[in-house]
Amino acid sequence: MKYEDAVKKLSAYGQEHVLRFYETLDEGEKEALLRQIDEIDFSVISALGNEKENIKRGVITPLAAMRADEIESRKEIFREEGLAAIRAGKVAAVLLAGGMGTRLGSPDPKGMYDIGIHKHVYIFQRLIENMLDVVREAGCFFRLYVMTSEKNDAKTRAFFEEHKYFGYDPAYIAFFCQDNAPTVDFDGKVLMESKGRISTSPNGNGGWMKSLERAGLLQEMHREGIQWLNTFSVDNVLQKICDPVFVGATILSGRDSGSKVVRKANPEEAIGVICSEDGKTAVVEYSELSEEMRYAKDESGDYAYYYGVILNYLFSLSAAEKVMNEEMTNHIARKKIACIDGEGNAVRPEVPNGCKFELFIFDLLKGMNGCLPFEVVRNREFAPVKNKEGADSVQTARELCRENGIEL
Repeated sequence: MKYEDAVKKLSAYGQEHVLRFYETLDEGEKEALLRQIDEIDFSVISALGNEKENIKRGVITPLAAMRADEIESRKEIFREEGLAAIRAGKVAAVLLAGGMGTRLGSPDPKGMYDIGIHKHVYIFQRLIENMLDVVREAGCFFRLYVMTSEKNDAKTRAFFEEHKYFGYDPAYIAFFCQDNAPTVDFDGKVLMESKGRISTSPNGNGGWMKSLERAGLLQEMHREGIQWLNTFSVDNVLQKICDPVFVGATILSGRDSGSKVVRKANPEEAIGVICSEDGKTAVVEYSELSEEMRYAKDESGDYAYYYGVILNYLFSLSAAEKVMNEEMTNHIARKKIACIDGEGNAVRPEVPNGCKFELFIFDLLKGMNGCLPFEVVRNREFAPVKNKEGADSVQTARELCRENGIEL
């Protein structure tokens, strides 16, 4: 991008101050700043003006899941349908691995964390081992797209290469970097990290489709005939990926998506629940559930808002593309953001001073033609590694792995 083009783009969004220190930069810094301006989508800033409308919730009602007993009774039908789709190359996996292991006390990407006791067992390794179970069952590899971030991209790629991709065929693995969104002050003015760099932050777990598109990978998927994407988080070491039974059940349901869900351990468990909002599938965060909703029961005596999402979704590629281009909402988080002031001095705020913009993956569900909530047994498929100690910790994940016969 040329300087004149940068001025034109910034002027369209009222952000000319980004170039305030341009003439003080060396040639490399100038080039880097112009490249960053070219890559950033400043239109997200308009979400500030629409915030009240965006956070307004509709009418929330319970949504029944396909229960584990029904799945068990139809398992072989679902399995054959799913295996046929995998063998035909119609199914791919998308691993959301942009996070760091900070809460685990690690400076590395979260997927590099070692949960082993008597030997090395890395989170990435566990996920690949789960995928290889399906590879053996189907008799073929399927595509894996790994979303990294600016902070962990190089380390993640090197780690996979160092460990020979844990036995997965590298020809079927592609890495891509998560997009960033600009951070702004409360007046909507872009914050500067330094005189030659705009302050940015990852655009949330719902930004994966846009990031795939920018990396040119959606075009590759269409060329290869991929129709379904199993998108999953990095931290659940027991989850089944491209699970043929889940894939088959979703396809046979005629819906655009499926979501693996677990029964909540208790009404107070801090987990988002799948539900219906104005007749469309949605996820309500634990903090949004009223006391009455948490303890409400259905006709069978079960809790009405019973099924928690575990961030393991199956999306129709065509439906996800449509929603990505038409209906995604930018959510706003007010944070303490390190930056520089108008004089170029460093600012280390003690209270929130700006906004970050995030897309949430479950917002894709609202724009789709239905979602199948698919119940899995939590102690077989839900072992998140979110904390170093306590609930959803390294220790609880280790115990669940041992319970499922996984050697650590």
